[in-house]
Amino acid sequence: MTTEQKREDDQSTTSSPAVGLNGIVEQYRKIREHAETYPYVWASYLVVYGGFGLWATYRWRKLRKTEDRVRALQERLRKLVDTEESAGSATATPVEKFHPSTEKTSQTADKASRS
Repeated sequence: MTTEQKREDDQSTTSSPAVGLNGIVEQYRKIREHAETYPYVWASYLVVYGGFGLWATYRWRKLRKTEDRVRALQERLRKLVDTEESAGSATATPVEKFHPSTEKTSQTADKASRS
């Protein structure tokens, strides 16, 4: 009896999984058989993962539209700045640039010196 069990164990371990086209066909057959046996399980998979796929597609398209809108606004702003700079250079008045970070540091230095 033990020798028969050993032979069965040896056969099951030595038989490698089917490779190539035969393996693919065997997997397809198993999946199809399971789907025919349990149609409600597979329908629920379709509903859940299909819904997730639709939601992900919706969010992706919304993100792409937002990015396109932002790029268009940036381009408009860039053109507006270029026209203002060209108009400003035509009048030849030097414009002092304002940096709020330097003003903050000078204000904090003044407050520290007062204390």
